[in-house]
Amino acid sequence: MTGVLFCCVTPELALQFSAMEKDVDITKAVRQHVEMEQFFTGFAAKGKAKEPEQQQQDGNGAAAEAAGELEKIADEVRQCRKCDLGSLRTNAVPGEGNANARIVFVGEGPGADEDAQGRPFVGRAGQLLDKVIAAMGLKRSDVFICNILKCRPPENRDPRPDEIISCLPYLQRQIELINPEIIVALGAHAARTLLNTNKSIGQLRGQFQQYYAGLGRPPVKLMPTYHTAYLLRNYSKENRQRVWEDMKKVLAELGLPIPKQAGK
Repeated sequence: MTGVLFCCVTPELALQFSAMEKDVDITKAVRQHVEMEQFFTGFAAKGKAKEPEQQQQDGNGAAAEAAGELEKIADEVRQCRKCDLGSLRTNAVPGEGNANARIVFVGEGPGADEDAQGRPFVGRAGQLLDKVIAAMGLKRSDVFICNILKCRPPENRDPRPDEIISCLPYLQRQIELINPEIIVALGAHAARTLLNTNKSIGQLRGQFQQYYAGLGRPPVKLMPTYHTAYLLRNYSKENRQRVWEDMKKVLAELGLPIPKQAGK
């Protein structure tokens, strides 16, 4: 799908939000920008009903096309210099996984291990996330894993407004292409940004929320939960059980079996 961009997020726009660091209204501004872009580029027209074989062929073709488009976004991320992080990183971390995933996991930003390898969630927090995914009866290759920021902030500090403004459109396009049934927001920064809210993760987790992907698109169910890095810092049976309860709700929503021994 091609089109003409009528507006862009500029450094000047980022400066307008510098005083809003405690708010997440910047997400709303970026979302409005992307929604306007989608409005002018148009949407796919509905066609006649197709036979099952044709639908399967189209589905396979659509998945392959989505994978190709995701790789194009990844290439854009690797070349991106929209904010200062582009000159500070070792490697950009676009995200990876199944282009036809039913679940997309979204974290805050890459850490040192991710920056070194260019892959999301490969450090200690990532290893714990792998265990969570395995406990759900899934494999890493079944899901898509990414972050709000595509480059590591120095010393793993919190994302800044201009950095979120620069990076968020990449994530929004990834979610649009994958079209998952559920997004799992790992931690406060991911949940607040995607939901455009200032609520704490304690207030949000455990309850399905709605992520609005853009004009003309139905909302995607979003489950906020604790980041696995938080679990490592505050490891307890109670916190582990809370995350598992959240994941059981995700599995139930997808109609997938819930492993009996996991989470104990």
